[in-house]
Amino acid sequence: MILPKINVKRVTEVIVKRLKWYVFDYAKMRSGIVGVSGGIDSAVTAFLTARALGVENTYCYLLPSDATPQEDLEDALSVIRSIGLPDSNWEIIHIGKIIETFKKALGEMTRKEIGNIMARTRMIILHQRAARNKGLVIGTGDKSELLIGYFTKFGDGGVDLLPIGGLYKTHVRQLAEYLGVQRRIIEKPPSPRLWPGQTAEGEIGLSYEIIDDILYLRFEEWVPEDEIASILKVRKEDVEKIIGMVKRTQHKRLPPEVFHISFRDIGSDWRYPRQWF
Repeated sequence: MILPKINVKRVTEVIVKRLKWYVFDYAKMRSGIVGVSGGIDSAVTAFLTARALGVENTYCYLLPSDATPQEDLEDALSVIRSIGLPDSNWEIIHIGKIIETFKKALGEMTRKEIGNIMARTRMIILHQRAARNKGLVIGTGDKSELLIGYFTKFGDGGVDLLPIGGLYKTHVRQLAEYLGVQRRIIEKPPSPRLWPGQTAEGEIGLSYEIIDDILYLRFEEWVPEDEIASILKVRKEDVEKIIGMVKRTQHKRLPPEVFHISFRDIGSDWRYPRQWF
């Protein structure tokens, strides 16, 4: 790989220190809320949150749907046990009945529409539990997913902070090794589990090793797009695909656009331009 390795000890120290400061000192909150899925990103985030805030101030929620395989639940529970959370600080809330209510109310929907509702339902629950526990929702997205827009807007993207958002997926795997995350979780193909059999790499069509190298060369080293394929010995179409995903999903990474109108523009005789309608 082209992507350099990280100093896992130093990165852990920096994230833990900043996470503790952000929740307790800056936001004046008491706890961190993590949705634990059984995947590597949520496992690493849960480990870091417990280190930063203490297990007594860390709350983890398992939010399975009908598309969630049993092994994911088992892996999520193994994360809870490894961290040593008190029984009062974790909970399993099945979202299947909630999703069925949406289906009945909204009618027939595509797989993508249902998947987005699932992701947003989970975020509603996490924010409700955050309000109950005077906490912040700790996001589990990594830099690779954020850059290519592989997340649901106002779903898994609707969090309060992203402690591993500056780390590529490859770096998260390195950090997982250092933190002692279970081997099965580290080696499991990443997936948002919005429908049966879904995997991130299968849906995108490339491995994260290639994705991370493309992103690193383009946005860290500023290598021209047309030179990346020859450096990595990959297809030009693959490079264009990943860079295209970054460009098309920019709106996901920005706050809602505010149309600022000055009072000079809206005097008493001002009217909306006809072409706006």
